[in-house]
Amino acid sequence: MKEFAALIKQLDSTNKTSLKVKALADYFIQASEEDKVWTIAILSHRRPPRPVNTTLLREWASEVSDIPMWLFEESYHIVGDLAETIALVLPTSHKSTNKTLSQFLNDLVILKGKSEEEKKDYVTQHWQCLTYYERFVFTKLITGGFRIGISQKLMTKALSAATGIDQDILAYKLMGNWDPQTISFTELVLVERQSDTLSKPFPFYLAYALEEDPESVGEPGKWYAEHKWDGIRAQLIIRNRELFVWSRGEELVTDKYPEFETLLEYVPDGTVFDGEILPFPAGVIGTFNDLQKRIGRKSISKALLTKIPVILMAYDLLEWQGEDIRSHPFKERRRHLETLVEPLVNLENVPLQLSETMTFKKWSDFAKERSLSREKKSEGLMLKQKDSPYLVGRKKGDWWKWKVDPFTIDAVLTYAMRGHGRRSNLFTDYTFGLWKETKDGNKELVTFAKAYSGLTDQEFRKIDAWIKKNTLERFGPVRSVTPFHVFEIAFEGIAPSSRHKSGVATRFPRIHRWRSDKSIEDANTLEDLKNLIPK
Repeated sequence: MKEFAALIKQLDSTNKTSLKVKALADYFIQASEEDKVWTIAILSHRRPPRPVNTTLLREWASEVSDIPMWLFEESYHIVGDLAETIALVLPTSHKSTNKTLSQFLNDLVILKGKSEEEKKDYVTQHWQCLTYYERFVFTKLITGGFRIGISQKLMTKALSAATGIDQDILAYKLMGNWDPQTISFTELVLVERQSDTLSKPFPFYLAYALEEDPESVGEPGKWYAEHKWDGIRAQLIIRNRELFVWSRGEELVTDKYPEFETLLEYVPDGTVFDGEILPFPAGVIGTFNDLQKRIGRKSISKALLTKIPVILMAYDLLEWQGEDIRSHPFKERRRHLETLVEPLVNLENVPLQLSETMTFKKWSDFAKERSLSREKKSEGLMLKQKDSPYLVGRKKGDWWKWKVDPFTIDAVLTYAMRGHGRRSNLFTDYTFGLWKETKDGNKELVTFAKAYSGLTDQEFRKIDAWIKKNTLERFGPVRSVTPFHVFEIAFEGIAPSSRHKSGVATRFPRIHRWRSDKSIEDANTLEDLKNLIPK
């Protein structure tokens, strides 16, 4: 545990990716086999089931630190992290532990089935015999993930530096439902498997947003347009009669989309598609809200597969007949793609569609097509030079994303909560409401969105000072405020939702601007918001 706590301290003390990678790599070189496996599990979100709920942890911490519960809660809301709060408020300990990380985690697996009294004894005794950072890490292991800027991609990069094994191969090795209690580091990481090289994707080519008029990129005849689909960017790979699906975040997600296995019957080996995973309920493109019902699920039920099936909307071909064709012109790659996909799109139960490429003689015609984006369930247009190769990373020149303008609506600030990090002492997380007519003919504000970005630091400080003087009620970390300020809220998507009080879900809401020129009577209604939902 000492070594792992020291690692977390190092990771938590820097924002530099290179230093985080080095710290992790050094740890993977020196740590025991068992601790390496558990570290990989923790950083890839495979922690054991939580043995104690956070309510009990707060009560026990208040008791051990001998402070009233209200003071502990107020401290928690200021700090913003339960494990850190507990580590801070408990009496200082100069003791340490010789127990290893793997021993602690195996303890927590067993602790899950113990009585509340046994859990309390175990937790409070260890709190009092651990140093500050060991105590912080111990509580984190109980409560969940570490917010220390470590993605699975960064973790595999460090593991690659420590072992010399390719990052993509490691990402493949670490997928699936392996158990850190039963698998060894050698089995998980070091043993070579012939299949490891089969899954390797290509780096994704990313486009910059087009901020100027499209005329700025040259003659329209040099460009293809296609819709920028609102799903999950992915590469679908078929090699040696095996199928692999990689997200743009370089996460192997094959097991999340079992319907793609059908493509093994129709697509030859040596094929790599670039495209978008889209929801396809009832045979039509759905919304991102539909897709969210499948994102993050550990297992996909038959009912969900039937209700929200997915397709791959293919728009590029990166490998053809086993050859890397990324250097070929886009128009040539598209010809191969069309040859392969067009015979399949009308076959029943084949989850593959071809994204249409369009050419226009005038930029005004591109603009007309862009205006149809929301009707076609897209975010705008992609502009791609006909002769462009498939490059690596985000480049300017050959590909541009020309998104539609966001939805906007004027709403009233109704609640506020303290922010996190450098803004933890300011109220910067806001809740907004829209007007709704009541049955007796009056009006009330109904919550529809939360947002915490879009204002300058100076504006946040002004609003914070106003909130502190105009609080109506306090609900733990949340304050209700006098309805007074109007803000223009921007968002990318909108859909009906039974989970929200407003009946509407908005995607990526953020503050567009502070409408200090408007009174609350000028704010929009809930009906105005619902009228924005695409028909």
